Amino acid sequence: MTDGQRRVWRPDWPVSVTGALYPLRRGAGDPTFRVVGDQVWCGIRTPVGPATLCIGTRPHDGEVEAGAWGAGADWALGRLPSLLGADDDESGFRYDLHPLVAEAWRRRPHVRFGATHRVWEALVPAVIEQKVIGQEAFAGFRRLVHRYGERAPGPGRNLRLWVQPASETVRWIPSWEWLRMHIDPARSRTLVRAASVAGSLERLTRDDADTLLRTVPGIGEWTSAVIRSRAFGDPDAVRFGDFHIAKDIGWAVSGTPYDDDQLREFLEPWRPQRNRAVVLIHGLAGGKPRRGPRLAPRTHLPVH
Repeated sequence: MTDGQRRVWRPDWPVSVTGALYPLRRGAGDPTFRVVGDQVWCGIRTPVGPATLCIGTRPHDGEVEAGAWGAGADWALGRLPSLLGADDDESGFRYDLHPLVAEAWRRRPHVRFGATHRVWEALVPAVIEQKVIGQEAFAGFRRLVHRYGERAPGPGRNLRLWVQPASETVRWIPSWEWLRMHIDPARSRTLVRAASVAGSLERLTRDDADTLLRTVPGIGEWTSAVIRSRAFGDPDAVRFGDFHIAKDIGWAVSGTPYDDDQLREFLEPWRPQRNRAVVLIHGLAGGKPRRGPRLAPRTHLPVH
């Protein structure tokens, strides 16, 4: 970590850097995310400019070491603890309300929700992931980043690491270019609308984020939950409306898939940390067994 800024931080719990940051990765080919040995490299866009962020651990010392390059280096290093979950307060969580949650908590007592504090960067992939399979969403995100993003500064360039496009860039992408990236008009319109108010969105707090995010046409409950989970580390941000989550949790706790209404009822005792219960149950029991052929990517968009 030479020629960049550096920070060493000692958390008071055993931090898994990959475990904390993998929820931010948008598929195996995410151009903004690389794992090199025991280090995680991210290309990020901060409020003061792009940055390359590299994070690793010193297990024997119980320390996390990070390096950063670019205009946003100071900003990124200043929020390193929050990114890895230091601001997540699990006090008051009732792990004793269900045996699956109790067992999951016993095995993984250090589950923490990290916060990026970058609403726009959380919003873009969340909107692209609306109502499509992961393969299609991740491909659309890669195309957007490669066409309209920029190379990450410092050593990130050598790693072929990229930074997502700024809201000002997304705002002026023409409709036919969205189609070339296989992002349909419903999702592209939402991104353009959000780009026009991105400055206001970056000033949101966890308390008002859900209400204000949903004032943007095209952002509903599911998308708001994804954004709040990534940007604010909100432990109550359950992705109601997801194709799998209700089914997986129902299968784990009762042997029968739930619908969203059943999932809401089951999770209500854990408010305001409902998503912590979801993550713990899913981490212990996995998902409902998948049978039958996978959905194929849609083919109604033009191919280039």
